[in-house]
This record gives sequence, C-alpha cells and structure tokens, in this order.
Amino acid sequence: MIVRSFKDIEGTDRHVKSASGTWESKRIVLAKERVGFSVHETILYAGTETDMWYANHIEAVVCTKGEAELTDRETGKKYTITPGTMYLLDGHEKHTMRIKEDFHCICVFNPPVTGREDHDENGVYPLLTEPEPETV
Repeated sequence: MIVRSFKDIEGTDRHVKSASGTWESKRIVLAKERVGFSVHETILYAGTETDMWYANHIEAVVCTKGEAELTDRETGKKYTITPGTMYLLDGHEKHTMRIKEDFHCICVFNPPVTGREDHDENGVYPLLTEPEPETV
C-alpha cells in the first residue's frame, strides 16, 4: 500500500516544471510503482497556450479548478473545460490548451510516465520506461 499527498512531493523530483514555463505537474504515481498507470496533479498557467500530442500515451484529464479552451487540432472542434469536466485523449489526438484562468487538473496516463517527461517540439512525451527490477 502506498499513501502520499501532493504536498509531500512539492519540491522533489516528482514535482516537474515544464521547460516552456506553461505548466507544472506533481506526479504522485509513476511507472516505478508498477501499477500500469500514472497519476498527476497538473496546473497550466493562465494566459498560456500549449500544443500537445500524446502519440505514445492515452490520457484522461479531470478539471478541478479554472477554465481552459481545448481545441482538437485534427477537427478544429473547441471545448470549454471547467471544474467537473473530463476529457479523454483515447485516439492520440493533437490538441491545444488555451488557459483562461489557472487550470488545475488530475491526469491519468497509460502507459505510465516515469516523471522525467516533458513535451518535445511536437508536443509529444517520449515513451520512457523504468528498468525491470533485478531478480535474485
């Protein structure tokens, strides 16, 4: 059993800030826990825009605070995301988040992330893995 809080991981290597400066993420469950998914609390900052494309992952996002406009770059369809709204990127959709007010959300990734990921020039997280534990 694992019990930890987001407060416990502030300022640790699980508290990741993007190179772009548009978001930060507290990664409370990672690939090294070996449960098949990862869980993050992420904040995207007001007034920013981030292009993303999870070519290697499926992501579910639940907004807990704030407001954003989600654009599916493949269809052009726009969605307003507010507290209590979930979106699921089950088709590896290229998307853009335009943040109207600081956007707090809980994200679940499959396969799980390691905690070292940041978006590349295409908005993609690389598919990183943890080494298998040694057996004796």
